[in-house]
Amino acid sequence: MVKPKMGAQKPKLPELGRVRDRMTFLYLEHAKLKRQDSAIQVVDQRGIVFVPVALVSCLLLGPGVDVTHRAMELIGDSGTAVVWVGEQGVRQYAHGRALNHSSRLLEAQAKLVSNQRSRIMVARKMYQMRFPGQDVSGLTMQQLRGKEGARVRDVYREQSVETQVAWTRRVYDPNNFEAGTPINQALTAAHQALYGLSYSVIVALGASPGLGFVHTGHDLAFVYDFADLYKAQTSIPVAFQVTAKHPDGQNISSITRHAMRDVFKDGKLLSQMVTDLKNLLGVTDVELETDMVHLWDDRLGLQKNGGSVP
Repeated sequence: MVKPKMGAQKPKLPELGRVRDRMTFLYLEHAKLKRQDSAIQVVDQRGIVFVPVALVSCLLLGPGVDVTHRAMELIGDSGTAVVWVGEQGVRQYAHGRALNHSSRLLEAQAKLVSNQRSRIMVARKMYQMRFPGQDVSGLTMQQLRGKEGARVRDVYREQSVETQVAWTRRVYDPNNFEAGTPINQALTAAHQALYGLSYSVIVALGASPGLGFVHTGHDLAFVYDFADLYKAQTSIPVAFQVTAKHPDGQNISSITRHAMRDVFKDGKLLSQMVTDLKNLLGVTDVELETDMVHLWDDRLGLQKNGGSVP
């Protein structure tokens, strides 16, 4: 005898909230997540809150979160991505299924990065975001890298003057964090926090963290590309401001990560990242919202799954 399945039925795609209409991200920590009907029950020391998970794009699960199997089942059925992170999303540890069921974003990324002309087009688009009002459409990659290097050096000098933190150059040993100067330690911690957030956005939307346009050959190449768009406005100023307040460098890594957490929380950077990623890869929300599997044919194009080929 087949035992009837309890609870609400799995929602159909048209019943789910559209990507652009959902809450962008929801961060939870030190809580228990259970399922009640079609909502997630979040329980912590302050009480109980019910979350309509189908209206959330991505759940960031921080330290101290316990989640039941039934809750994960609902999260998956609702097309909600899950990313396990550090406190306030500062570090990214692992991720579950992407937000959407469509591979459009990944396919677009793979297509763009596999063609030299389109690859440099996207690279120029990323550099253009850093140089508003300037035309970079005719610059080579070497010229773009040189221009970006000069810009970053200017940002370092400006922050040094503004915060009165002495600056010579960016030096760090990835195998010996403590060997760096306080400002270099703060920059490393700030950049790592930004990389974690960038990774979370990329995987939540179904893109590949490894298919970079400027950086290449690393499983996080696109994370480095994407994070570079925001360093001048986030991680670099935060690092200099923290170092100005804590010149002795005591606990500077932890203090910097908390300062980055506040920037993420108050600056609405997550929402901006989601918009920027879709614009870079030229994919709209409408194209992402599909739940259809096709069969590929070299002559006939896409064929409906389960149908006979004429």
